[in-house]
Amino acid sequence: MGELKAARVEVEGPARKPGRRSVHARYGEQIGTGLLILWVVAALILTRYVPLIRGYPVAMSQAAILVFFTVCSWALGLLKEPVTTLLFFLFAMLFSVAPAQTAFAGFSSPAWWLVFGGAITGVAVRVTGLAGRFSHVLLAARIDTYGHYVAAVALGAVALAFVMPSTTGRVLLLTPLALTLADRLGFGPGRRGRTGLVMAVAAGSYMPPTTILPANIPNSVLLGAAQSLYGVHLHYGPYFLLHFPVLGALKTVVLVWLICRLFPDRVESVSGPEAIDGRLSGREWTLTVILGLSLLCYATDFWHGISPAWVSLAAGVACLLPQTGIVPAKDFSEQVHVTPLVYVAGFLGLGALISESGLGGWAAGLILHWVHMMPGHTLANVIWLELTGACIGLLTTLPGLPAVLTPVAGQFAHASGLPLYTVLMLQVPVFSTVFLPYQSPPMMIAMHMGGVSLRDGTKLCIPLAAITVIALLPLDWMWWRLLGMV
Repeated sequence: MGELKAARVEVEGPARKPGRRSVHARYGEQIGTGLLILWVVAALILTRYVPLIRGYPVAMSQAAILVFFTVCSWALGLLKEPVTTLLFFLFAMLFSVAPAQTAFAGFSSPAWWLVFGGAITGVAVRVTGLAGRFSHVLLAARIDTYGHYVAAVALGAVALAFVMPSTTGRVLLLTPLALTLADRLGFGPGRRGRTGLVMAVAAGSYMPPTTILPANIPNSVLLGAAQSLYGVHLHYGPYFLLHFPVLGALKTVVLVWLICRLFPDRVESVSGPEAIDGRLSGREWTLTVILGLSLLCYATDFWHGISPAWVSLAAGVACLLPQTGIVPAKDFSEQVHVTPLVYVAGFLGLGALISESGLGGWAAGLILHWVHMMPGHTLANVIWLELTGACIGLLTTLPGLPAVLTPVAGQFAHASGLPLYTVLMLQVPVFSTVFLPYQSPPMMIAMHMGGVSLRDGTKLCIPLAAITVIALLPLDWMWWRLLGMV
């Protein structure tokens, strides 16, 4: 927690004595957020008697208000983290918006335990010195330019997705390495180079790997929902061939170029890394074996059937065992941050609320009624489907998007005249495009760990989304036509 606070101090600059304007601004913000909370409370109470959405259960109206408040507060940073998430839990229970098993679904979700286990292994990589050894290897490669370091970090994040099917796990593993590398290059807190390296991990760990099965949560949700609802089996090879060339490989190139343009920096002098013994210590060897076995289990889950979440938790527990001595109890209590874990639980609980309250299906049906898709107008229908997914993605966050869209994919296929498989695959370009950082919980976790502000994250996401919409999606459309998908 100390590193994160130090980073924020550096970013915000030296402390200044608050003047009259700053005091008034602070009081204005406090009054504004207080009025916002009072409005939400009043609205939740009112809708218990007067449904907001006529003809539907009161619970859906309450869910709509709570979701709107939570998403807007996350997106705009109206409240200090993790207050918004805790208010979501509180209001859901206080006003009976959802049962406890729905609101707190995140804590019982395998995804949360995957994050928890990954948090422990992330600390282990740092405290054992493996993070420093990795950055030392990069420095020993005599890379001269900042852009090459950004490219190396981004490519490493994408490569790891092939063997580690957890975006959050990759983020928790790679972010400490990127921060150690930034320190070695002289990119202290607040430097644009440090921000660029962290964003290379954040974006590189989520966006391109959405084209690899099963590299992250949206992919896995889509795979499972398509099979259970429609009997459609998604296979690794066809999925990879359809999506990776444009939205994976080419998007990685665009990502590296954009980071170098938005967060330019120069490696003027490498603050020489201390000499590292070529031999691994006992703890490093033990951790290397644990990580190697974990990656092997991730890559062979199709054979043994063990969820990546329990593999991650087992690796974390192994690091905590006194027999291994990898992560002492003090390091566990001080360096496993609670804030990212609360965020993940909130995002997952929000998705469960939207799905179980019927709000997601209602929103999809309403949008479908508005767009009036007609069979035979293929390109127009594809555009409408992408816009529909993008709108719902802003509401549900991207990991929950397949859970909302897949149940109504049959309706979309019937209305558009497109094959069901094509409609299902059209979700991938949507949940691979991040307009705002809050849409991707793993990106938010990387930004929090690296001390990157929401403003800097948005500064990268919006231009990258614009390039994706203007250039990459048309290329992806041409690639689909070449493969005979549309």
